Amino acid sequence: MPLTVVSLAYPFVPIGRDTVGGTEQALAILDQALVDDGHRSIVIGSEGSRVAGTLAETPRLADSTVPDQAMWDWAYGIHEATLARVLREEDVDVVHLHGVDFERYLGTGAAPVLATLHLPPHNYPRDVWRPHGSLRLVNCVSSYSRRQYDPFAAMAVIPYGIDLDQFRPAAGKDEFVLALGRITPEKGFHLALDAARQAGLKLILGGKVPPFADAVRYFEEEIRPRLDADRQFVGPIALAERTELLARARCVVIPSLVNETGPLVAFEALASGTPVVAFAVGALPDNVDHGRTGFLVNSVEEMARAMQQASWLDPRECRRVACARWSSERMGRDYLGLYKALAAIGRSESALAA
Repeated sequence: MPLTVVSLAYPFVPIGRDTVGGTEQALAILDQALVDDGHRSIVIGSEGSRVAGTLAETPRLADSTVPDQAMWDWAYGIHEATLARVLREEDVDVVHLHGVDFERYLGTGAAPVLATLHLPPHNYPRDVWRPHGSLRLVNCVSSYSRRQYDPFAAMAVIPYGIDLDQFRPAAGKDEFVLALGRITPEKGFHLALDAARQAGLKLILGGKVPPFADAVRYFEEEIRPRLDADRQFVGPIALAERTELLARARCVVIPSLVNETGPLVAFEALASGTPVVAFAVGALPDNVDHGRTGFLVNSVEEMARAMQQASWLDPRECRRVACARWSSERMGRDYLGLYKALAAIGRSESALAA
C-alpha cells in the first residue's frame, strides 16, 4: 500500500543534495527514495528547496540575515501552521521530523511521528527517546550517537547513506589536502591549516561562513591570517566541483573539535577513493579505519604526519568500504521499513479509537 510521508526540517535552510548540511542532504535522499518506491513524499521546507515529491514552501532568509529570537519564533509558527494544514488536507501516514526543534510540532496532528536525531545529545532533552504525544519512535544516525543514550531505550539506528554513483574515484591524485564544512569554531579548520603548513602541503578549504558573530570573528581571527598562496579558502563549493575535488584530493581532513554524529564528508571522501585524516572524536573512530581508509590523530603534529602518509593508502579499499557501508539505497530501505511499521501502528490506533 502506498504511503504518504510528510518530512519537516529546520526553518530557513533549503533542502537538496547540493546543500552543506547533512540533515538536509539526508532528507533529500529519503524524499527521492519514497518517490522511487511509489510513495507520496511531502516536504515542508524553505524557498529554494529541491525535492522529488511535493514541496510545501516556507520563507527563506537572505544569506546575510542573522535571525533574532522573534524571527525564529515567526519561522517556527509558519512551520507549525504549514504542518497542521498539510495534516488537515492530506491523508498522512507518517510525519518525519528532522530538526532539533521537533518537539514543537508533536501536538499538530494524530499521525505517528518519527524524529531523527542528527545532532549530538546535548542538543536534546535527556529523555528525548521516550514516546509522547504523537511521537512514536526516535532514530539515531550512528552507533556512536546511540551509545550516548540509555542502553535500554527503544531507539532505532539508521546511519547516513550517500549517492555512490555521484562520488567516484578519479584516475589520479593531486598534491592538495581538502577540508569542507561550515566555517565555525567547533569545526577546527584553523588546526587543519596549521597541519598543512607543517606538512608542506597545499590545502583547499571550502564552505560557508555563517552570518553569526562568532563565525565571522572566527574566520577573521583564526582562518584569514593562516591563508596564503598554498592554503586557500574558496567559499561555498557547488556539488559538481565538490565531487571533483573530493576525488582528486590527496586526503580529506576533518579537524572537528566536537563529537560529530554522522560525518557525511568522510563517507563522500571514501566513496571518492580518498582517505580521511581526522581527530578521533565522536563517530569518526567508528567510520575511519586507522591505517586502512585513513588516520585518526590527536594533535596537529600527528595530523601533519598523517597528511604526508595518506598517499600510502589504497583508494580502491576506501571505495570498497564506502560501497559496503553507506549506500543511499540501504538508507532508503531502512527508513521505508520504519515508515511502514509506524503507518501500521497509526492504522491500529485509529481502528481502536473508532
